[in-house]
Amino acid sequence: METFNPDPKPGRIVLPLVLIGMIATTYTFINRVATNNNLDIVAEETPVETVAEETSTEDTSTTTTTTTTLPDNYVAYLEELTAEKIQATELGKDVLEANDNWDNQTVTYQEAKDEFKVNISTAEQFITTVSEPGPPNEFANLVTSHEELKTLVNLIYEDTVELLAGLESSDTGEQRAAALDSFNKNLDQFIKKIEEVVASATSS
Repeated sequence: METFNPDPKPGRIVLPLVLIGMIATTYTFINRVATNNNLDIVAEETPVETVAEETSTEDTSTTTTTTTTLPDNYVAYLEELTAEKIQATELGKDVLEANDNWDNQTVTYQEAKDEFKVNISTAEQFITTVSEPGPPNEFANLVTSHEELKTLVNLIYEDTVELLAGLESSDTGEQRAAALDSFNKNLDQFIKKIEEVVASATSS
């Protein structure tokens, strides 16, 4: 005689119970882990780079630059002086060369006289070059300096004349040597005076 089983599939009851038990066990485990204060939690330390912000101090001080613009006629006069300085230097070279040629006997007496005369002519023309047109009259400092230059250029001319006289002299060269020494000194003063005027104008 067969025993009657009212539930032909008893697993339908067991499976839900197993699932409920697993869920309950998992919940209990998670809850225990979360509330367990005895667990040592080691936090990984990440080094933090500290970037120091560079603070640039802005210089608030102001530099005042004074620019002086010279009038056109003033600048033109300075350009004339610069050209005259070059001419004076060339004249000095010519005079020294002519004198050396005679001292070294590389020229004849007549050739030496001709060279000395050429230098006299150049120096005479140089007087006119320096004298005219001159500086603008409204600048008193330039007018004063220009008068000194005119005096010096006349002395330079006289020195060239004296050099020829020394060449023609019957002495042993003393007069010519003295004239050359005077020429060199006056020429140096002339050039330095020009340099002073130009430097004074450009630095003010």
